[in-house]
Amino acid sequence: MSMDKYNPHELEPKWQKYWQQTGLLKAQEGGANKSYILVMFPYPSGDLHMGHLKNYTMGDVLARFRTQQGYSVLHPFGWDAFGLPAENAALKYGVSPADWTYGNIRQSKESLALMGIQYDWSREVTTCTPEYYKWNQWIFLKMYERGLAYRKKSLVNWDPVEQSVLANEQVIDGRGWRSGALVEKRELEQWYLKITDYAERLLNDLDKLPRWPEKVKAMQRAWIGKSTGAEFDFQVKGHDAKIRVFSTRPDTIFGATFMVLAPEHELVAQITTPEQKEAVEAYVAAAKMKSEVERQREDREKSGVWTGAYAINPANGKEIPIWVADYVLSGYGTGAIMAVPGQDERDWEFAEKFGLEIIRTVEPPAGWQGKAYTEDGPAINSDFLNGLSVEEAKKKIIAWMEEKGIGEGKVNYRLRDWLISRQRYWGTPIPMIHCDSCGIVPVPYEQLPVELPTLKDVEDIRPKGKSPLAAHPEFYEVDCPKCGQKARRDTDTMDTFIDSSWYFLRYADPHNENLPFDPQKANFWMPVDQYIGGIEHAILHLLYARFFTKFLHDIGMVEVEEPFDGLFTQGMVQGWTDVGPVEVSGEEIRFLTHDRRVKLDLPETLSIEEAKKSGAELRTHDDGSIHFWKPATMSKSLGNGVMVGPFVKEQGADIARITILFAAPPENEMIWTEEGVQGAWRYLNRVWRLVAENLAELKAQGDVHDPKALSAADKALYQKLHQSIKKVGEDIEALRFNTAVAALMELLNAMYDYRKENPVSPVFRLATLNYIQLLAPFAPHIAEELWHQFHNSSVFEARWPTVDEDALVADAFELVVQVSGKVRGKATVPAQASEDEIKRIAREIPNVQVHINGKQVVKEIYVPGKLLNIVVR
Repeated sequence: MSMDKYNPHELEPKWQKYWQQTGLLKAQEGGANKSYILVMFPYPSGDLHMGHLKNYTMGDVLARFRTQQGYSVLHPFGWDAFGLPAENAALKYGVSPADWTYGNIRQSKESLALMGIQYDWSREVTTCTPEYYKWNQWIFLKMYERGLAYRKKSLVNWDPVEQSVLANEQVIDGRGWRSGALVEKRELEQWYLKITDYAERLLNDLDKLPRWPEKVKAMQRAWIGKSTGAEFDFQVKGHDAKIRVFSTRPDTIFGATFMVLAPEHELVAQITTPEQKEAVEAYVAAAKMKSEVERQREDREKSGVWTGAYAINPANGKEIPIWVADYVLSGYGTGAIMAVPGQDERDWEFAEKFGLEIIRTVEPPAGWQGKAYTEDGPAINSDFLNGLSVEEAKKKIIAWMEEKGIGEGKVNYRLRDWLISRQRYWGTPIPMIHCDSCGIVPVPYEQLPVELPTLKDVEDIRPKGKSPLAAHPEFYEVDCPKCGQKARRDTDTMDTFIDSSWYFLRYADPHNENLPFDPQKANFWMPVDQYIGGIEHAILHLLYARFFTKFLHDIGMVEVEEPFDGLFTQGMVQGWTDVGPVEVSGEEIRFLTHDRRVKLDLPETLSIEEAKKSGAELRTHDDGSIHFWKPATMSKSLGNGVMVGPFVKEQGADIARITILFAAPPENEMIWTEEGVQGAWRYLNRVWRLVAENLAELKAQGDVHDPKALSAADKALYQKLHQSIKKVGEDIEALRFNTAVAALMELLNAMYDYRKENPVSPVFRLATLNYIQLLAPFAPHIAEELWHQFHNSSVFEARWPTVDEDALVADAFELVVQVSGKVRGKATVPAQASEDEIKRIAREIPNVQVHINGKQVVKEIYVPGKLLNIVVR
């Protein structure tokens, strides 16, 4: 290949083919050190933009670096390929979910290949294949055997348009988040996984993860939501029924002046009086139309209705009214609370609105002007608890409850069991059979996988009023494995979070036909050493993956109990976005279109100052109209994505990689700009020219034999080289890719400065070869091309350069000399020179003398090892 010009379009396909043929980054078990690098399982959505590629590029840098260090590296990839988007696309475009999914996979793989991302494709995993989801079913059956998979009736959010269950978070103002249809509450028998059995381990083991971001661990702790208190009963007056409540503040029981039941509570209908029946039923019906998220909003006005019934406070025998209110949820605790308005803000608001009694049970500090008091203090109005602190009162009341048989101390968790049933087609069939004689019967292991039927008609994926698989007798009609009579397969499919809860283990042994994976292979690779992905998966995906790993550990499949040793959550890539035309009047901006404004959560009008604060710009277009431009996370819907395919074909993969890696710290958002692209282009061209213009002399040079016998210039370059080797290596380890690239740019400048004054030398040759090695993880194509000018093997087969620690100890440094704050000269100064000696050397620099002669020196400011500022007047 000609060295006249850097041509990424010529060299990049060449080296991508070479890496494929030589099996670069093909994982092999064995060796003293292993490194498992993993980016979060992507959904195959088609062509990729640079926002998708940020974390893939980061993972690739780390995997290539570990390869250069001599590790056995596992850097796999696959596809989280089940899910509702494929069903919706099938209906929209008239193609099967499978065809749509596999088409997207092909397109995504092309983009990854263009970027030079090197995965071990021999380990590729695609969750919608029977070879993968067979093991979802196997794990489910293992959980069923141990009582962790169970079935129960529950109220669910049913979207009549999508004909499927929605999670609470997917219901907004009573409507489906995608369809906009009014959501119905249906009672369905659903499959659950008993993740609550693992709540304490999931909570405690977060302390074993020092390489996880603290914010992610805090989010998981909050989701698990451990609370310590007591569970106890209130007798319903005139009924053979008790209301059980859980409270973290049982010490406040003497201040319980009313009870509140969730609208779904089983006792509501039983205890409501005839006079209140109509009002209660209407309120319950209205509550069922609201999502749990909406019902729990702090800023919404409290609502409720009295049942007409009373409960007996077990602490003092007082009759207190029983209300129904939607701020109490059936799935949390017991679905009922004792309301203590004196010590709880929500209860205070409710009591104020409905004129209910308020009794304080903890004395606020003197001068307290607030309403509910929630802090510590002496107990008041609490009989035998009076005068005790909150903790003392808690212990005493729990002991009293246990002695009287009213209740007992209890630990509760916010975490609820995982509802995995989905009334969808494109997912893993649940491997259970329903028999009139035998009840629920597991599918025998030897009959796995239970395969999805092939759809004859795309419309079959959304039949009216039933689960898609329930519309296919050829799927659900089956003989009972126990008694042989006619039976029926379960027609629900599994939540797609199941697929991503153990895929990292399948990569260790992706072609195993007898087990999900060989424990021995999993034990070699696990845990994942560095996991990279978005903060949006901080709770559910990571929690479920931790749960599955602990379960698989418990059944002897894998030694580790935590799947991901290191976790990194990358910032998003933003692109400049034309939000639309605006009208500017004085200092106010008014949007003339609403689509993108609404998507970016912008108001109809805002001030120019507010626009500037948000990073926006007003740009005049060719037609004279003024448009509002703002950086926003790349997405297809906003049309601001820089697509990988077209960009790489025009500019090159290494330029894209350097642009992504250098623009900002990887945990921060970055804005994709043309200036960034041009900067990357200039930088790589400078690297190319440095080698190309000196190639003949570089090839003619030998090795550095004695670093201690170098000239001053050679010694300075040698020292800078080893400082850079140390800096780049440490920054890659810490995932500080932007500062690693900055260090490479700085070293390149030092090498150009060296060549201005010095011929090519053994030190310059060493610096050049080491530079190519340091550059290789970031811009692998150009590095491979330059390396092959000197060697016949891959740059990734050469070991990462070793730091010469002796070279890091400076015997001299470059002193920058300023006169009244302006640089007037530089000098090489012995490292051991005294401050007086340094000032003498500085004053002897001719250009410094010009600027201080005849002037009074006011003071001299010395920054050790760097700078001297001589202030004159």
